[in-house]
Amino acid sequence: MKLYYVPITRAFRVRWLLEEAGEPYELARISFRSGDHKRPEYLAIHPLGSVPALVDGDLTIIESNAICMHIADKHIEKGLAPPLGTKERAAYYQWMEYATATLEPLVDPAFHRGLRAKPDERASIATAEERSKLARASAPVAAVIDTQGFLTGSALTAADVVLGGVLQWADSVDLLRDLATLKGYLTRLRERPAFARALAD
Repeated sequence: MKLYYVPITRAFRVRWLLEEAGEPYELARISFRSGDHKRPEYLAIHPLGSVPALVDGDLTIIESNAICMHIADKHIEKGLAPPLGTKERAAYYQWMEYATATLEPLVDPAFHRGLRAKPDERASIATAEERSKLARASAPVAAVIDTQGFLTGSALTAADVVLGGVLQWADSVDLLRDLATLKGYLTRLRERPAFARALAD
């Protein structure tokens, strides 16, 4: 597998999942500053010039959720996706979507403002309204994590990796300050060896 990658983007969650799966992969770093994403050879891989993109043999996949589901299904023996047709599989689909369609849009504006801010200013980037909206929207997720540890049960799946990627962004601008369950959950995710390997370079 070949992953087209930029740090601190949605490509990180894919790299992390590849590490969880133990899947050998080639990392192809893309530089937005150098304009790599606008070159014809990359636009042939990702028509919008974004990341991530994954090439797996003769298959090319874009969209981080789709890529993560593909990797998890290829490594079903690792438990990264619940069995098809189970209630856990339904919850897996639900929380994958919830992380990116419901929570990420609430995190994204403050996160991108934080990228342009000085490091000592990032903790005050998020507004009270943004904190309130995220607290309300994340409450169902926090309730599940409080009950069972991870999104679909007692073990990590690709849904947790996707949510973890969103929470990484949230934490970088201190949006998790008052969300103790999610803060603790993210701490546990960061302690995983695969997470550390994905950030190693």
